[in-house]
Amino acid sequence: MRKLLVLLALVTFLSAGCAEKSKGGNYLPVMLERPVISMDSSYIVDTTSMEVLGNCVEGLLRLGKDGKIVPALAESYDISEDGKTYTFHLRDAKWSNGDDVTAGDFVFAWRRVCNDANDYAYLFSDIANIKNAAAIISHKSSPVTLGVSAPDSKTLVVELESPVPFFLSLVPLHIFYPVNEQFYNSLDAGTYAKTPETFLSNGVFVLEDYQPGTDNIRLRKNESYWDAANVHLDGLNYRVVHAPNEALTDFTSGTLKVVKISGEYVQNVRDNKSLAKNLITANVGHMNFLAFNTRNENLANQNLRLAITHAIDRESLVNECIMDGSQPAYTAVRPNFTFNKITGEDFSADQTRFAEYVNFDIDKARVHLELAKSELGAENFELGLLYSRDSGDTLINVAKTLKIQLEENLPGVTINLQPVKTATRFEKSEKQDFDIVLDAWSPDYADPTTYLTLWETGNANNFGLWSNARYDEIIKGCMNGTYSNYADYWAALHEAEGIVMREAAIAPLYFSSQTILIADGVQGIEFNAMNLPRVFKNATMK
Repeated sequence: MRKLLVLLALVTFLSAGCAEKSKGGNYLPVMLERPVISMDSSYIVDTTSMEVLGNCVEGLLRLGKDGKIVPALAESYDISEDGKTYTFHLRDAKWSNGDDVTAGDFVFAWRRVCNDANDYAYLFSDIANIKNAAAIISHKSSPVTLGVSAPDSKTLVVELESPVPFFLSLVPLHIFYPVNEQFYNSLDAGTYAKTPETFLSNGVFVLEDYQPGTDNIRLRKNESYWDAANVHLDGLNYRVVHAPNEALTDFTSGTLKVVKISGEYVQNVRDNKSLAKNLITANVGHMNFLAFNTRNENLANQNLRLAITHAIDRESLVNECIMDGSQPAYTAVRPNFTFNKITGEDFSADQTRFAEYVNFDIDKARVHLELAKSELGAENFELGLLYSRDSGDTLINVAKTLKIQLEENLPGVTINLQPVKTATRFEKSEKQDFDIVLDAWSPDYADPTTYLTLWETGNANNFGLWSNARYDEIIKGCMNGTYSNYADYWAALHEAEGIVMREAAIAPLYFSSQTILIADGVQGIEFNAMNLPRVFKNATMK
């Protein structure tokens, strides 16, 4: 039936010829895999929301082609000799209501994040080491003490507790975006960024049609944008498509011009000359993994966690289930992502480094299972697997495949699938209302710590609440400058990753890729492995 649907789609493609332009102007129709959860930069935790927001709002710097950092609202910046003070010089820029973008907008937004202690607030304290951020987040100090100030409307000064070599790669993140303080305070409490009327842009596009959770979002070119002269699209028409067969049909009919496909549809497209020329594969930074709730008495047992991770056939998972170029994961940090600045070594080139703890080995899995049964005094384990049901067929198929593998390879283990909406998955994860959750992490900056800080005790995204004192010591040392020698820093991070793997704090599954169809005449879309998956600033459509 699926192959028949593909054939029907191909017939549609041949009969339709060149796809028509979107009605109402040069709007590029683009597929989203899941609904946008929020447009409030302080509360966003998912990459879909990050993408849509990032095409509407700019920060001090942004990611350009090939992930390189380029100027955005900051024309230039200065760094003090001790590496602890950054001074950003803002260009003339406007909000979509005509207000000037000021340094004060950044001060307001950053204080708000820390005061509210949101999920990404740890970036200000644990990662960026901004002065007094930790004290504010823990409500031990006032937000006005945060190490960020605006000597004038065009100058932003940021003070760090200690030097952070990758600080500039943090600045493009959505959590560092500005918020117009006057506009925010003019709204009723809790209404900011809920509708186009309660949201302001300073970036490439403005919100034209949007409601939280909707399947359709329309962005219009922002004529007030400082670089509007170099933006060629009139806007973007986003539409949520969950099933790959629907995505392919929409592409071949011209309804959508940028879609993601997966599974058997990838090979079908590669085998068709009319479509193969439109296919590209882009790496994304996602590391997909299983997180274990260590508050669960059974999953607090290390042997049960190791049994699960050894029972997963990752090669089969990516080659027979996902089939979009994704790679099996045997480390916590993605390969070909972060490199030693002295030797050029890929941090995760050796995917066999932790084979003793992470590989597909049914015999070893069952040895650990028997140890777990003995230690826990149980013969059977019934575990729930929480996952997002509205994030496309790939994730649904992954969850079903994991259930089959774990139940076949681990006698006495039953996996109960628990599909929920993405927003609900986040809510349940934050409350530890799960046994096992199918989770993913997208890197925020180009350093191994962007992944490894995730499992530090107290990290808001450490949903499983796994904790290890030595691990915390290493991560803290890496973030506060203890390992001043870079070789020691690199070795310490490898040690930390080894602790995560040895104790099966998580079960890594796969590193995501995305297979994308882009219509003829569409050019200039930029793909990134971190922060914004797709940037449309320089996109064109004929």
